[in-house]
Amino acid sequence: MKIKRIKIGNFETQNNVFCAPLAGYTDFAFRKLCYAYGAGLCFTEMVSAKGLKYNSEATRLLLYKDPSEPQTAAQLFGSDPEILRAACESECLADYAVVDLNMGCPVPKVYKNGEGSALLNDFPLASKIISECKKSGKAVTVKFRIGLSEEKKIAAEFAKMCEDSGADLITVHGRTRDKYYAGEPDYAQIAAAKAAVRIPVIANGGIFTEKDADKMCEETGADGVMLARAALYGPWVFSEITGSGKQKDVRADILSQIADMLPVYGEKFTLVQMRKMTAFYIKGRRGGAEYRKRLFAADSLAALYALIDEIFAKDA
Repeated sequence: MKIKRIKIGNFETQNNVFCAPLAGYTDFAFRKLCYAYGAGLCFTEMVSAKGLKYNSEATRLLLYKDPSEPQTAAQLFGSDPEILRAACESECLADYAVVDLNMGCPVPKVYKNGEGSALLNDFPLASKIISECKKSGKAVTVKFRIGLSEEKKIAAEFAKMCEDSGADLITVHGRTRDKYYAGEPDYAQIAAAKAAVRIPVIANGGIFTEKDADKMCEETGADGVMLARAALYGPWVFSEITGSGKQKDVRADILSQIADMLPVYGEKFTLVQMRKMTAFYIKGRRGGAEYRKRLFAADSLAALYALIDEIFAKDA
């Protein structure tokens, strides 16, 4: 794929290889690593607009942004246009020039509330949400799936509605809601969405390698790609695709992520988070399965540090 900058409203990304918003993972410390390896734009975790309205401390913490962090997009979810606009205009989003609207989350709890992928059922409401959020003055992007089921794929129609409602960019996840994260992405549906609009289109789904990114762009004509699970397995995938030249150092990355998180989140949360992140990062290493069991049994940061030293001892 051709590496290039993407214009989103008045904002321009470093390149067109993005890191997806991932609930439970894309906190500021993880995003910092992704940017270091060459990600063009990262997104916060999915943030509830209602949570911001009711001043939930946990929700506010999801929007923590390190002062050294490059421009990042905040992803919001909800179904009330007025509440979503108020969230865009809130002090919590003051440091965010770009707001991404989640219209693709497939999980039942979100769907049953009329949020996430449920909005694929309601074009007028989805349109109202986009147009209201645009009134905040921020650039607005939309991430959505190609439909709710194989029998009803609506990528092109939904893409056109997003553009007509004022969206500055769309990201199309090439699977239907009922597929969750399984199966091959539907390249034809992403291509149809791209052909339907003039705003930039980012393709998402099934991209783990440079070869996958190349195929996605060739098959769909998308302006860029968004990585999700591939980033969890190792942020260095951004260097491989963009050619940023940064060499991976997994042990150093883990330790820097812990150091960044501790002052903000405290020891308990950092321990839980970094046990699972380290388990992702050592995928494919010799003895990885046994190490993962021991990681999740680590009951203190001291135990985690000791295990990290053991895992990477042969790399020294």
